[in-house]
Amino acid sequence: MTVQVPAKVNVQLAVGPPRADGFHELANVFLAVGLYDRVTARPAERLELGCTGPDADRVPLDGTNLAARAATALAARHGIEPAVRLDIEKDIPVAGGMAGGSADAAGALLACDALWGLETPREQLLEICAELGSDVPFSLVGGAALGRGRGERLSVLEVGAEFHWVFATADGGLSTPAVYREFDRLTGSAASEPQPSEALLAALRRGDAEQLAACLANDLEPAALSLRPELARTLETGRGAGAAAALVSGSGPTCAFLAKSAEGAESVAGALREAGVCRTARTATGPAPGARVLPDRTATNRTP
Repeated sequence: MTVQVPAKVNVQLAVGPPRADGFHELANVFLAVGLYDRVTARPAERLELGCTGPDADRVPLDGTNLAARAATALAARHGIEPAVRLDIEKDIPVAGGMAGGSADAAGALLACDALWGLETPREQLLEICAELGSDVPFSLVGGAALGRGRGERLSVLEVGAEFHWVFATADGGLSTPAVYREFDRLTGSAASEPQPSEALLAALRRGDAEQLAACLANDLEPAALSLRPELARTLETGRGAGAAAALVSGSGPTCAFLAKSAEGAESVAGALREAGVCRTARTATGPAPGARVLPDRTATNRTP
């Protein structure tokens, strides 16, 4: 069973002060985009993991891997052993702020459920997702959604048109906990209760790229730039090449650029590559569907 699962960009990430449990209250507007990982589940005598693709050597192949944890959690829910081989094909940047690990967890959950013939109700799959991590539920759902709490409580959002994006990946990753610690250091007690932008939600509903560009916001961006100052040049290069807006994606270090058209996205991507301010620059559109079982192994929706 092979499941395809998308990356995400946070078109708004509003971050509140730390909660008693150490997490932060969020107003997190997710948009799934057409960069995909694939997770294949096969019968095995025990839980096994494999990974291929860019930066596969940076993906842990032990029990700390979110995909492995997803298989174990699903098996425990049904009182069975997690006897499965999971092979992950990476195309989402590793530790890049695009929920690649969360995508793999959602993909493994759906692939194992199909392989084992469990037919777990959707609500229970989402419960397991929330236990695994804040971004995992959205990786299962896809499309666009507002995440509250630590991001796991989702409300599906209407999107009126396709949006065109460029994603500039950096050498190396950024630790999400480290970025949140830097956010706390920079903001101190100044962080306020996070609220979604009504103007941004309206722009999504209307499919208005110009208005969406004016509303993009990421409260973690200053922290990511503090830890990786060179990202400021990447953002400025994309803006100078005609991007309607630019921001750090999630906790970074991937930089996201909203373009006005498919042609504009290609132009921005080319300028970023030519300037040498990123490792790669990829174009993609959103919203994209959430995790789904592929009908056969030859099916493909991978973005060039």
